[in-house]
Amino acid sequence: MTFRPGTPPPPPPGSAGNAAAAAPLTDGEWHRLHPLTPLLRGGIVLIVVLGYVLNSLRDQLVGFFIPGGGPPDEGDPVRYVVEHHVVGWVLLGIAVLLLVLIGLFYLSWRMHEFRVTGEIVEVRSGVVFRNHRKARLDRIQGINVSRPILPRLLGTAKLEIAQAGNDANVQLAYLGSKPAEDLRRRILVLASGAKEDDRPTGGRASQGVLQDRFDEVFSPELDTEAERPTRIVRVHPGRLVASMLLSGTTVFILLAVAAMVVSVALTGEYGILFGVFPAVIGAGGYYVRKFSRSLQYTIAETRDGIRIGFGLVSTTSETLPPGRIHAVSVAQPLLWRPFGWWDVRINRATHAGNGQTNNQQVSSIVLPVGRAEDVREVLDIILPGLVGTAVAGPAATRDQLRAGSAEAVSVVDDSLTTSGDRGGFVHSPRRGAWLRPLSFRRNGYRFVPGAVLLRLGAVWRSLVVVPLPRVQSVAVEQGPVERLLRLASVHVHTVHGPVSARLGALDAADAQRLWSEAAERAIAAAAADTSHRWREREARPASAPNAADAQAVAPGAPPAPSSTGPAWRTQDGPPGWTGVPTPGAAR
Repeated sequence: MTFRPGTPPPPPPGSAGNAAAAAPLTDGEWHRLHPLTPLLRGGIVLIVVLGYVLNSLRDQLVGFFIPGGGPPDEGDPVRYVVEHHVVGWVLLGIAVLLLVLIGLFYLSWRMHEFRVTGEIVEVRSGVVFRNHRKARLDRIQGINVSRPILPRLLGTAKLEIAQAGNDANVQLAYLGSKPAEDLRRRILVLASGAKEDDRPTGGRASQGVLQDRFDEVFSPELDTEAERPTRIVRVHPGRLVASMLLSGTTVFILLAVAAMVVSVALTGEYGILFGVFPAVIGAGGYYVRKFSRSLQYTIAETRDGIRIGFGLVSTTSETLPPGRIHAVSVAQPLLWRPFGWWDVRINRATHAGNGQTNNQQVSSIVLPVGRAEDVREVLDIILPGLVGTAVAGPAATRDQLRAGSAEAVSVVDDSLTTSGDRGGFVHSPRRGAWLRPLSFRRNGYRFVPGAVLLRLGAVWRSLVVVPLPRVQSVAVEQGPVERLLRLASVHVHTVHGPVSARLGALDAADAQRLWSEAAERAIAAAAADTSHRWREREARPASAPNAADAQAVAPGAPPAPSSTGPAWRTQDGPPGWTGVPTPGAAR
């Protein structure tokens, strides 16, 4: 059976309530990017051409300062130009070409503008072919600020707004480093529903261009004074190196090298070794890129959401607003088990296209490697509302929510290595050993207020946490073998990503119970969810509470009927059937 609980669309952010959050770059007017943008986006080609010309002039320059010092080159184009006395025409042509390119770069920069209002972020660009992209604030899934090495040296950064949908990201490349950080913070303030931002906006006074660039390059990625993080989790560099060496990629490379050595020993043909060098170079480059990109990896809890930063030479930092995480996976590869290491990955509702970002895979990794205490801390950061308003009620304080979240995280902690019914899990029956011979006692699920937990695997352990407001649908499947064994599989659908919330070899009755209880809890959680406007409560006057927040929804109970809340009617039946949900109220 399948149900699809809908989430009521959030009210559009009003510009009146957010007027105080406006700033020079968020005042609703059109602004241009950094003046060095043409150089960073296309002017690098000019530098390459200039380098080629200087390299061609090398022999002439040596011969000019040291007579007879430069060997003649019959194919040198510069020598050909000099011998045919067309130097003036060539220099004139180069000057005209440079002027045309500079003019085109300037025109492109003039026509590339952006503006931020109380509802959307707009970018328009192009001279001949115009391009106009928009990102709604209530659909923002994260804001990424990346600083490749050259833009970092020039004091610029690239800002990318990740939006729900395929190829929906909006990119601002390039802005000044400080304006990019300030713009990210102010966009998140507008999207959060806050009336104003009480954090300081002024940075340190300029100490000169060279000193500012030095501070920009060598300063830490996370500015604790500006972000005011409440908690920070850091990845140990030594553990990061060891985790990469104890990976499946390393095992594959070692097996390939061993196979080649055995082949050479048996056949006596050494030519096959030449095929190893490209693979070794490629593997070395892979490890170097992964290590340099994962250095200084930090996960911080801020008022605007989860901030993930990484990188040594080229840095990247991304802020995920609350409520944008659709599923969480805590996994432990077999080689990590002796050390007690885990990684944490997430599913997000964003898919970049057209080569707009190369951090899509990286941004799904929240914790590359960490111990159990690191996992507990990260889970408490990325799922702060795990208990949510369904239990604590609309008048809950932050301390009450955090106490509930700590309780849920303790349940997660008990779920990492347990098996059977420990921790309150409903696990596979003994006949499930025919399909899961090693993991039938570990395979299981349980509900906590605000989420469903799936415990999987005995050799490769994993724990999947799906926040109930983010559930897209739940399906119960039963093939012929499962039907014969009275078993069934359950798939909790979320947005596409590396985390798969699928549990097999469950008792058919338990699978039916998981389906029906997930339906009730997901609808209730979706009705009570306000994470899309996570600071709107602060901006709302105490004398005028939201009518939708006047009720506390009990866990597992459907919400009270209202003109805006969801109401669903499902068709009951045994596992293997499909019930199509029918929305009972206009949304």
